[in-house]
Amino acid sequence: MHDTNLYRRGVGVMLLNSERKVWVGARIDNRADFWQMPQGGIDEGEEPWATALRELEEETGIAPRLVEQVAVHPERLRYSLPSELVGVIWKKRWIGQEQDWFLCRFLGTDADVDIATAHPEFREWKWVDPLKLPDIIVPFKRALYRRLIEDFAEYL
Repeated sequence: MHDTNLYRRGVGVMLLNSERKVWVGARIDNRADFWQMPQGGIDEGEEPWATALRELEEETGIAPRLVEQVAVHPERLRYSLPSELVGVIWKKRWIGQEQDWFLCRFLGTDADVDIATAHPEFREWKWVDPLKLPDIIVPFKRALYRRLIEDFAEYL
């Protein structure tokens, strides 16, 4: 099997508010104090930007009209799962995700965020300073979050 077949294709969204803080949510399925940016898998035939908008709305309730694309990361970024999570998080045997990342501006207000979606993924949410992201994400995604901060630095 080719290496890329081991990684689930997905997207991630770094959403900035008017104060240049980043939206993060605490997952329902993890009671630990870890926070993440919206992300999700690409459906067959779906384009990455369309996936980003869909996932953002599914996870945060934020309508696509309230999101402006600022930048796209020039590379697909990967993270690998710890061995004990392989086959658990996704029923397929993916060992991690390979993601297109989008930096976006949020054009709405906090009242436009509604995590009580049809299939909720987050139990709470907040805006954080981008530099704090690596400190609040699960350890296996820290390198990816550091890379995003470094590569999107001119916009943060």
